[in-house]
Amino acid sequence: MAEKIGSTVCVTGAGGYVASWLIKLLLSHGYNVHGTVRNPGDDKYAHLKQLNYADEKLKLVKADLLDFDSILAAVKGCDGVFHVASPVEVVAPAVEGTRNILKACFQAKVDRVVVVSSAAALIMNPNWVKGQVIDETCWSDSEYCRTTKNWYFYSKTVAEAEALEFAKNNELDLVTVCPTAVWGPMLQHTPNASTLILIKLLREGFEEVENKMINIVDVRDVAEALKLVYENREAKGRYICTAHTIKNQELVGTLKQLYPNYNYPKSFKEGKNLLKLSSEKLQGLGWKYRPLTETLVDSVEMYKKAGLIHS
Repeated sequence: MAEKIGSTVCVTGAGGYVASWLIKLLLSHGYNVHGTVRNPGDDKYAHLKQLNYADEKLKLVKADLLDFDSILAAVKGCDGVFHVASPVEVVAPAVEGTRNILKACFQAKVDRVVVVSSAAALIMNPNWVKGQVIDETCWSDSEYCRTTKNWYFYSKTVAEAEALEFAKNNELDLVTVCPTAVWGPMLQHTPNASTLILIKLLREGFEEVENKMINIVDVRDVAEALKLVYENREAKGRYICTAHTIKNQELVGTLKQLYPNYNYPKSFKEGKNLLKLSSEKLQGLGWKYRPLTETLVDSVEMYKKAGLIHS
């Protein structure tokens, strides 16, 4: 889908980490944006109102994922929808909310829908073997997730699978993007779960940390990926969005070289390695990602400015 200056899109969960950066990017490229939030007057959305072009091109809309009429009102008149909202109350909003979004998009005749899923929908499967590289054909085992009470993995897996099935049955043009751990500077004021992982490595001084492998992608590169799959008509199906694979000990070593004075973990124990994921399909569309050191430096500098860490 070629970019159209002035085209209108809806972004759900507008105040969130990824959604905030996506809105910033879309506004800078001429899009009009409907951003769904629970209470448009809340101060926690002030960062959105301060974005360039927000005054004339950003409309914050009161909506609840579980209230179909509010979602339909938000997406009406939109050419595209980015479903980015990732609620805390995991299972019902993730699954029911996604259903409501898709039904509303179908009813409103939206041209293209981009759903943000997660690597959690790919990696939780007892059949994966050591050293296996995970690609878009891989799925977490929803029954295994349910019986082991991995509810976040379960909700992401079921929600994405249902989204793709709904799109197929209703001829809805839909693409899903599955990011890994998302780091980078924040626009919003409250740290999210993935950001807290890095903050804790910098300030908690753990006696021992598991030396597991982590797959990382910069939040700004995730925003670029979402815009790319929306605008590119060749984009179909699922896309893994990941950039760097690194073990915790090496990651801390890199951070120490950049910032030697933080309260880092004191030792590491070898643990179960996470699987490596491939973003080859996304890169085939022309997606590029920034160096890990840029992500780390920009993150730490922002945390310092926000008072989240102290050297």
